[in-house]
Amino acid sequence: MTEDAEAVLEAALEPHEPAHAEIEARWRVRERATGLTHHEAHAALEAVLAEAGDLESADASVRAEAAEWQRIGDLLFDHGGPYAPETDAYVQGQLTAREHHRD
Repeated sequence: MTEDAEAVLEAALEPHEPAHAEIEARWRVRERATGLTHHEAHAALEAVLAEAGDLESADASVRAEAAEWQRIGDLLFDHGGPYAPETDAYVQGQLTAREHHRD
């Protein structure tokens, strides 16, 4: 991965109010990632990066998808087991925050 791509992924992971397309892209990744190992998640990230080409000019939903694969891959690096959204502290924190925001 290039330094430019890394910078774009880091920016996509920064706290911000995501657009609906970004939220949808992240949930699609989480569904696809369920049950995958670190190596499988890393391969999925590489596929997204290859398809996107220049990540800086890619659509926000593509950047969100790539960032989510990166985050999940990083999470699984030390985890060793398969990915599960229900045990992902980041996902659970988002769900809790959204629930409180609606109230």
